[in-house]
Amino acid sequence: MKKTLIPALALGLVAGAAQAQDEVTLQLQWVTQSQFAGYYVALENGYYEEEGLDVTILPGGPDIAPPQVLAGGGADAMLNWMPSALAARERGLPVVNIAQPFVRSGLQLTCWADAGIEEPADLAGHTVAHWFFGNEYPFMGWMNQLGIPIDGSENGVTLLQAGFNVDPLLQRQADCISTMTYNEYWQIIDAGVSPDELVTFRYSEYGVDTLEDGIWVLEENLADPEFFDKMTRFVRASMRGWVWAAENPDEAAMIVLDYDETGAQTEEHQKRMMGEVALLVDPNGGALDVASYERTVRTLLEGGDAVITTEPEGAWTSAVTDAALAN
Repeated sequence: MKKTLIPALALGLVAGAAQAQDEVTLQLQWVTQSQFAGYYVALENGYYEEEGLDVTILPGGPDIAPPQVLAGGGADAMLNWMPSALAARERGLPVVNIAQPFVRSGLQLTCWADAGIEEPADLAGHTVAHWFFGNEYPFMGWMNQLGIPIDGSENGVTLLQAGFNVDPLLQRQADCISTMTYNEYWQIIDAGVSPDELVTFRYSEYGVDTLEDGIWVLEENLADPEFFDKMTRFVRASMRGWVWAAENPDEAAMIVLDYDETGAQTEEHQKRMMGEVALLVDPNGGALDVASYERTVRTLLEGGDAVITTEPEGAWTSAVTDAALAN
């Protein structure tokens, strides 16, 4: 009897240890919406749990800077646009990109057609509404290349902080507003504005698009083998979530709605957003494309008042995605 009870007890202890979940906190770039569907799908479908992870997803907002949250220890990983992350790195916060699910940019500038802005060079002397806390850096890099100051002068651009909505444009407080292909542009259309009343400049069409929504962690944490293993499992489960979301966009949007505690999102908007987001995501592993990284850095370095002043070193690694794909 004793010979059977002792192994059973040992097995029970091993099983209990296997069930222990490693905690991971992810800080989003923005509020709960289909832009982040892959992570909510991974949470809802149990992919994180299968990897032995207990994941908490923290929504963002116009007054939340993910690098500050990461620096303060409020999250293990953050989603951040690369311009914001690289600027933070140059200022002394050693963040490292460990995965890049978004391989294309959805950023664009939408202006009133009657404002007389036919090309980006015409922005001088106009007011542009943009999100702050690092989200303005792609626009700054673009203006730097065009030689247009962002100082509110007669020959420069006046920057106005945008919030959750497109009211600055609709109320004519700004001639242009930054929009995403999957979100704010459609808010303008849904407000009753005809596309013919607008002029839209897609960053990618002008070669100044930068990488968005990468997964970033602190370099010192990544040096810890246990943290590295945890992030490997997190990336693998997250990319599995993105694969499912891309294949089941309507269902993914409904999962996102279930996690929206504000009740502000609508089914129609989230389904449309998921359809657009799927065009930006490469669900095959999340490895960073070096050419896209180099284009982002070049955009940020060029111009008189550059967003970053030196080419970053050690700002990204393929080690995590390589390890995630290997298993």
